[in-house]
Amino acid sequence: MRRTLAAALLTLLALQGCDSVSPPDIEKAGSSDVDVDTPQLRKLKAGTGVAACAPGSGAHVDGGLPDVTLPCLGGGKDVNTSSLRGPMVVNLWAVWCGPCRRELPIYQQFFAKHGDRVPVLGVDFQDTQPGPALELAKDSGVTYPLLADPQSDLSLKDPLPNIVALPYLVLIDADGQVVEQRFEEIKSLGQLEQLVEKHLQVQL
Repeated sequence: MRRTLAAALLTLLALQGCDSVSPPDIEKAGSSDVDVDTPQLRKLKAGTGVAACAPGSGAHVDGGLPDVTLPCLGGGKDVNTSSLRGPMVVNLWAVWCGPCRRELPIYQQFFAKHGDRVPVLGVDFQDTQPGPALELAKDSGVTYPLLADPQSDLSLKDPLPNIVALPYLVLIDADGQVVEQRFEEIKSLGQLEQLVEKHLQVQL
């Protein structure tokens, strides 16, 4: 039954334009050997315009992002995601994800227009290619902060599910609560603005 449901979900996600990911290896969670902070990557990041990662100031709250510390892609401060407060838009993406490539410029448009009121945070998820990921960020014009989660540490930790496909959108309110999360390719600035206004109750 579970295999049937999983197959049905992956079919649905494919129809929605999402790329499937391999399920995380729980036994190896937190033990990734992917180095996302090397001199070469720092040099690459310096040429992208991507902002520095900024840890939040809050404590873990029920219904908030998991108590997981992720490194900054290309060097910088680590961030415990449970410390983040909104209103905030979080986008999980990867360099191998076609829909992610298409939507990254839209997240950048949102950040350029509304980032002073509703910050955007990217998470390079289940991706073992930090160099190409930074190159993609540069090509997409991305300047908002980027964390790295090569080992899928965010997956299967409340309130996030088993993240089986990308791209993945998470919206966090001012109390740090996850108020919306979904597998969905953002296809226009207006679509993202509507989701933020509806779920974060922010007038843009």
